[in-house]
Amino acid sequence: MRKCTRFLFSVAIALAFAGNIAACNNNTQETSSPLSSESVESSSEFNSLEDSESSSEEIIEDECDCSSDPYVNISKTEFYANYTTACCNVDAKWRSYHGFMSGSLIVPDQAPIVSSYQPTKNGNLIRNSETLYSEDGQAYTVVDAYGNPAFKVFREGAYITLEEVAAFVYAFGTYPANHTPNKVNNVGTSVWGEYLRGNHSKFSGNVSKYPYEPKLPNISGCGGTLQYYEMDVGTTGTDCDPGYAVTIYNNGSKITRGAARIVYGKYDIDRDGTFELGEWHVFYTYNHYNDFQEYLNYEGGWGEMFGNITGGGTLSSKYDYNPTQYENVTFIELPEFSSTTTLSCDYYLQDSEKRRFFA
Repeated sequence: MRKCTRFLFSVAIALAFAGNIAACNNNTQETSSPLSSESVESSSEFNSLEDSESSSEEIIEDECDCSSDPYVNISKTEFYANYTTACCNVDAKWRSYHGFMSGSLIVPDQAPIVSSYQPTKNGNLIRNSETLYSEDGQAYTVVDAYGNPAFKVFREGAYITLEEVAAFVYAFGTYPANHTPNKVNNVGTSVWGEYLRGNHSKFSGNVSKYPYEPKLPNISGCGGTLQYYEMDVGTTGTDCDPGYAVTIYNNGSKITRGAARIVYGKYDIDRDGTFELGEWHVFYTYNHYNDFQEYLNYEGGWGEMFGNITGGGTLSSKYDYNPTQYENVTFIELPEFSSTTTLSCDYYLQDSEKRRFFA
């Protein structure tokens, strides 16, 4: 594990609502100590994440004083009028109890926003192997392409942006609090309203049945040993597949699922306490499994596109298909930079600069 050279940082967030004030203090500090054998909480479908050599982990202390519910008698109108993101996992848990969000409220475009700088090694993009959990495993810090802290996701939180959901799935191997495993087409009586997201089901990856789909690493549907799952990503609309209306995923009453999905697998197959390549992958597709990009475990970290449209095939065709192969990555920690070097990561690119499946 690299010697921790990043800085100590702290954030204090105060939430005040009509006659009800709650303070949540979030103090974070990196250490060079690995996670103990006490595992990170995950869903029952997946093994918990433990200390490993190939995927180094550093503890991020996460302290928060939200012992009492700060959102009692707070309406949704009041909550979102004074909205800030969750400061810690306890805060996120109270929010989820009331159907309140923890992350950004911006509904993402279908195309991922890719960092203008992406580190490489031996010609391959780097997938960051460093994992930054809080001591209790309930908070996960996402860094930017230069290794600087960018944002956090919390195990009990609710999220809708592609960046936050991908990071959540990568960290915890399951779906956020506002996500239901059911394939839903309306909001109904859900407390989540317009922030409800649906679908968590097994993804076969059977390329014999769906020859236009590219083969994902070690996927069980193609003779591998890793079970993948899929879940909806709510966007402003997907225009790559004419089978889906180009409209926002959730308008507050109706859900139009669109063609955007996160497809992932996370399981310690050999039970050695280490997640290696072939046991832990998160991919994104917004043209209904025709093409994919891998999440590289940093803000704006999305791998090279691969699949059917990339190879010149016809969308979802079982006759005219040409899926390109998975783009290999190098699974190591992000390179360190001198503290005296001025660097910036222009993450929020203009629409014209985004990588898209279709020009």
